[in-house]
Amino acid sequence: MISSNDFRTGVTIELDGAVWRVTEFLHVKPGKGSAFVRTKLKNAQTGNVVERTFRAGETVPQANLEKNTMQHTYKDGDMFVFMDMATFEETSLSKSQIGDRVKYLNEGMEVNVLTWDERVLEVELPNSVVLEVTETDPGVKGDTATGGTKPATVETGAQVMVPLFISKGERIKIDTRNDSYLGRE
Repeated sequence: MISSNDFRTGVTIELDGAVWRVTEFLHVKPGKGSAFVRTKLKNAQTGNVVERTFRAGETVPQANLEKNTMQHTYKDGDMFVFMDMATFEETSLSKSQIGDRVKYLNEGMEVNVLTWDERVLEVELPNSVVLEVTETDPGVKGDTATGGTKPATVETGAQVMVPLFISKGERIKIDTRNDSYLGRE
């Protein structure tokens, strides 16, 4: 159990048979009446966001999430196969379970898989990945780093905006949180 006074951004709680992550919280102590905590909660399974108010000191069950390090070994049709790095057991996850992060998933990549009650909630990729550019307009001599951007397709099929001087075959570093170019590798 966790008290509403202990809510922080990122804390996970169980409400109505689902896991919710606190994205915003505000402790309010009005001049008249008792204090309360106003929160924004995001459903870990569906992504829905709701606003909910709790009395100060109210306790709710805290969700116990398991985090396992797994390695993406291969793709089997529409399923992505992961191997648990501790037990060497294989688990298959669908594209919908992984979410939009699938565009940066490469074979051999280690990820963190969050599970709750034997259900996969989230697949956490590293904050940055290094991938090879497979398709982009050719770089032109004289293009500078501040000269603008162009779209580039990387080996996993994701499209990223890169500086004009990047050419096909180069390895670039990409921030997976906001799909931005970080530099050459």
